[in-house]
Amino acid sequence: MNGEQEGQKRIKYRLEGLCCANCAIKIEKAFCSEEMIGETSLNFATQTVYLPPAALELAQRIVDRIEPGVILKPLDQISRRLQKEENASDAGRQKVRMLAAGSLLAIGLLLPIIGVNLPRIIEYPLFLTAYLLVGYEVLVTALRNMTRGALFDENFLMSIGTLGAIAINQLPEAVGVMLFYTVGEYIQGLAFNRSRHSIQALMDIRPDYANLVHQLEVLKVAPEDVQIGQFIMVRPGEKVPLDGEVVKGTSFVDTSALTGESVPRKVEAGDTVLSGMVNSSGVLTVKVTRVYAESSVQKVLDLVENASARKAPTEKFITTFSRYYTPTVVLIALGIAIVPPLLGGGAFSEWIYRALTILVISCPCALVISVPLGYFGGIGGASRHGVLVKGANYLEALTKVKTVVFDKTGTLTQGVFEVVNVNPAKEFSSEFLMEIAATAEIHSSHPIAKSIRNSYALPLDPEVVEDYKEISGKGVQAKIKGLEVLVGKAALLKEAGIQIPATQANGQGTLVYVAVSGDYAGDLLIADRLKSGAKETIKALENSGIKTVMLTGDLQTVAQSVADDLGISEYHADLLPQDKVAWLEKLMAGKDRSEKVIFVGDGINDAPVLTRADVGIAMGGLGSDAAIEAADVVLMEDQPTKLLTAINIAGFTKKIIWQNIFFALGIKLGFVFFGALGMATMWEAVFADVGVALLAVLNATRVSRYTSPGIDMIKN
Repeated sequence: MNGEQEGQKRIKYRLEGLCCANCAIKIEKAFCSEEMIGETSLNFATQTVYLPPAALELAQRIVDRIEPGVILKPLDQISRRLQKEENASDAGRQKVRMLAAGSLLAIGLLLPIIGVNLPRIIEYPLFLTAYLLVGYEVLVTALRNMTRGALFDENFLMSIGTLGAIAINQLPEAVGVMLFYTVGEYIQGLAFNRSRHSIQALMDIRPDYANLVHQLEVLKVAPEDVQIGQFIMVRPGEKVPLDGEVVKGTSFVDTSALTGESVPRKVEAGDTVLSGMVNSSGVLTVKVTRVYAESSVQKVLDLVENASARKAPTEKFITTFSRYYTPTVVLIALGIAIVPPLLGGGAFSEWIYRALTILVISCPCALVISVPLGYFGGIGGASRHGVLVKGANYLEALTKVKTVVFDKTGTLTQGVFEVVNVNPAKEFSSEFLMEIAATAEIHSSHPIAKSIRNSYALPLDPEVVEDYKEISGKGVQAKIKGLEVLVGKAALLKEAGIQIPATQANGQGTLVYVAVSGDYAGDLLIADRLKSGAKETIKALENSGIKTVMLTGDLQTVAQSVADDLGISEYHADLLPQDKVAWLEKLMAGKDRSEKVIFVGDGINDAPVLTRADVGIAMGGLGSDAAIEAADVVLMEDQPTKLLTAINIAGFTKKIIWQNIFFALGIKLGFVFFGALGMATMWEAVFADVGVALLAVLNATRVSRYTSPGIDMIKN
């Protein structure tokens, strides 16, 4: 969500105490069904949701109906220290209850072993006290939900299962199962909170304060209170709180939180620094160019935290599946409890026990928790590597890529021209040719003219240039120290009647011809440089069976040279922006429905084709509004190899998620089968519920700690 919906201002709220993934799905669905709230997305991993402030009371009533005890609080009103203290206090009370219940259960089980038979008048109070210590909240919640029509949640299933065990005189088992369930939920909560905190730590780049330079003093203020044009001081070890321009000082800054790049970057007066960078050495004075709400760090945080609003197809499937799975298992359990005894298959108590065992298994929390947590971990892990993914749907789409379409300039090449070859005529030296060409181009703003000037290392004297004239589309004409000089295309020299040899650029770049006083003086070869890692990226994609295509507005000969050098399968040159869209649509029309075509561009002049692709990827989007707005995935660092990182993380995330799905479903369905045959006890059933959920959560957290395998391979 972007904080605005149909003209309503929305703010972010945290759902304090929300630990049930299944309940989170119900709350989100209930929110969306209310006209006053409208379409929204509840992020279970961060416990946050965007709501109109006017609908807060309605939203709280919905939450109270589905998950009592969960409180909606505006994010800026939450004290982290107070929240930790409250959580620690609740955990302490829960541990005391579990310890007391465990002690009573141990007494009840051990006394008969040492020969002390408990009479009913002692046995029932002993076990029931232990049962209520750990099961009271579960029973109350189940009863409250039943009165509101919310059946088939874990509280209802656990209550029916254990009360049924008490009814058939299986007291120790009822207490043991409820105790095991409570302990399992406690451990699962710890594991989930740890995983949630580890994922949130990946985004813990939000600066806490800014040092505002105010007259003769430095004030520590909130970043939100600093305005454009004001000056801030960033000391060594501090985070840069806002985007701005360095006006004083020299230092090295750590950009890894934004780009994933570990090498510090040197900055000095005139350079741009972005919020989220960490100052490593010197003191910097920075003039603020963006307010905090529009800063780079806030863009990163918003994209990562709100990516869950775009759910992947797998996530939607599991959500739908869980709605039918639990009622189906409950009906199976009911049939097992009633049908076999009526057909003479045994005593009711035996089949009821089997049915109760199946009920304990049927909660789908392992699936509901692990799938969104896996995607959120993948998105968070990608951000740690400098890859911003705007939604789980785009992360999943990256696993189905069959064609990657690249822009050329600024994506595969640096877009920085340089003189790669100096070819003087016999009567002239290379030094003279470079000097005369650079001097002639001294007043031109053309990129090729700049590259010629930059390639000449010595100072240039503009005073020696007379009668300067720029001939549009052909080159320049000037008098230098009494010499008539022409610098430009072959056509410029031919118009002056100057013969030039039949030299060829051979697709390696652009030839600039030079004539002095009517004589041909030589030519310069100007070429764009390939980006580091571009060739390795193309090779890795091709070796993985992914077709590569290049679309460029450059000349055919130049495009062919770059494509051949990189090993690109297909290329198309001399294209206008609308031509790129047309070619992309042709490529998309020839693919299967399940296959995805992605476009990688620089994010500024490729907005139309980025939007049209199945997945638009902007490269070098650090600080670029155009890139972040137009693309579905933003590579924050200007490196082609980051594309491989994005694809690898997507593949690893999908693997973890399907591991959890098959593991959870396999274990649960297996226990349903063994429970129906009487080969599984309620103790084992609790493991099938709580234990599987715990293992699934731990497995999902592996995604956030993903390490890229390198630029030479793609993991499938």
